[in-house]
Parts: sequence; structure tokens; C-alpha cells
Amino acid sequence: MEPIKVQSEGGLNVTLTIRLLMHGKEVGSIIGKKGETVKKMREDSGARINISEGNCPERIVTITGPTDAIFKAFAMIAYKFEEDIINSMSNSPATSKPPVTLRLVVPASQCGSLIGKGGSKIKEMRESTGAQVQVAGDMLPNSTERAVTISGAPEAIIQCVKQICVVMLESPPKGATIPYRPKPASTPVIFSGGQVRADPLGASTANLSLLLQHQPLPVSVAPGLHHSRTVRHPSSRSAGLDASNQASTHELTIPNDLIGCIIGRQGTKINEIRQMSGAQIKIANAMEGSSERQITITGTPANISLAQYLINARFRDVAAMWNDPSSMTTS
Repeated sequence: MEPIKVQSEGGLNVTLTIRLLMHGKEVGSIIGKKGETVKKMREDSGARINISEGNCPERIVTITGPTDAIFKAFAMIAYKFEEDIINSMSNSPATSKPPVTLRLVVPASQCGSLIGKGGSKIKEMRESTGAQVQVAGDMLPNSTERAVTISGAPEAIIQCVKQICVVMLESPPKGATIPYRPKPASTPVIFSGGQVRADPLGASTANLSLLLQHQPLPVSVAPGLHHSRTVRHPSSRSAGLDASNQASTHELTIPNDLIGCIIGRQGTKINEIRQMSGAQIKIANAMEGSSERQITITGTPANISLAQYLINARFRDVAAMWNDPSSMTTS
């Protein structure tokens, strides 16, 4: 992250990237007919505006440029959304105008600074801008990012985004960030007799991660993977810190037949996952008569999310082997 440069009038002048999470209808509004709206936004703001590809219910809109260009782009998006609300109300009996809502995607390691000690920073932003600001408690699937929702009048949203940019520049992300990538809907991978089989339609094996993250699961879909719970407990650091710094424990129950792909030869894979994630990972000994093993992951939410992501990646490798048995010798 390059240092913050302050202009003579006291404004920020630094290149920054902000990511927005939008539904398909919102993206269509930003793009406009034949791409005319987004083209005008790019030209008038001077910011780069990129929209993620893929037939997904959600899309990521990335805005990059000097801070003043980003603020202009945000203003144009906020006013466009307000225009959409006004147009939709002309055919509706509703009398009160709903607020404009934008969802930012922010690395979890920066969310503590946005919230502030005891919620002081987020309270200050709400009071000084008049916008509603909410930081999601959980990370977005398969990522170390959280959604930050801003609601209010366009003017309030613009002021709020300015304050969020200042905080993000003053508190750069810590460690590696796994960005959130919206997934298309696809057929789930089926667990049969403890084996992972990629479905015949070639659907995304990212569904395996959903089996680990979204509980409770129907037993018919994933026997043995339906036990999962998270227990939060205060970290050894001083009290009063926000939840992003608190330690918690996440427990997974995995079929015995799958545990080997997580441990790896002589424990190489599990040690790699421990080292990369910074989480403590304990695998319970096999219990006589049980077809399952328990994995306990302990650390900050970011540590746990990264460990889960790496475990999911191992499952995806196994699914790939079923597609291509010749690859089994390489793992």
C-alpha cells in the first residue's frame, strides 16, 4: 500500500480499490443499455469500473482510481440507484421512499478498524454522515472478506464512503486476503459410502465448501459432515476488542475415508494448512466403531476461515482425482 499523500487543501490523493457486491438487477442498472451508463460513469469519474464475469446471482463491481475519482463514481452509482427507486415508486402505492443501499466487500482484517474500540468508529460514522452502516458478523463464503452495508440518502452514502476510505488507507489489510468470488448455482457433489464423486454434469466442486460451511445439512446429502459448530471465547488479549480479534473454536466432523486427504503423507498437508492459516488444528483419534473423525480449528475468525478454505481446497483436489484418476499419483 503506497503512503497517503495529502494535497494542499487537505484532501486525500492516493490510488485505492473498493469492491462492491451487487445483485444482477443492480448490475444491469449500472451497465445500462449497450453499456452506455457504465461507459459514462468511467468517463465522468476517471475511475476504472470493472464488473465480474459469470452467470451468478451476485456480481462484484471493482472501482479503482484516485480517491476523488472513486468518490465521483460512488456518487454516480448512488444517484442512479436513487433514480431506480423513484422510478419503481411511480408504479407503487408506497409513500415513503426507501433508502439507497450499497454493499462494500472489505477484508476482515480491516473491519476492526471500521468498527473501532467498543463500536466507537462505526457510531461516529453513523452520527456524522446520517447513513446506516452495518458490518457483517460472518465472512463471505470461501473468503476472508466481510460485507459492509451502507444505507441512506445518496449524499449520506458518499460522505460515509469517504470516511471508510480514510480508515482503510490508515489501516491496511493484515496478511493475505482471500477475495470473495460469487459462485454460480450448480448441482451439489454427492457423498456416497464416504467417497467424494464429482457430479456427471461437471458442476463446480465449490459445493464441497458449502457442505462444510452451511449448517445444518440434510443427512441424505452429506452423511458425516452434518456436525459442525462454532464456539466463541474471549481471546487472551485485553477485553473490549471487537469480534474480529476474538478467538473461537470451530468443529467439523469428517468421514474417516476423507481424513487422509487432509492429513497428507506423514502429516505434510495438515502442517501446511496450520502454517498458512495460523490456526490451531487438532484431529481427534479414530474412535472404535465410529466412521467419523472430529477436526477442531481454533483461532481468530480470519484464521478459521483460511483454515476452512484450505481444507475445502483439499476436498476439491480429491474430487478432481475422481474426474481424472491419472492425477492421483501427484497428490
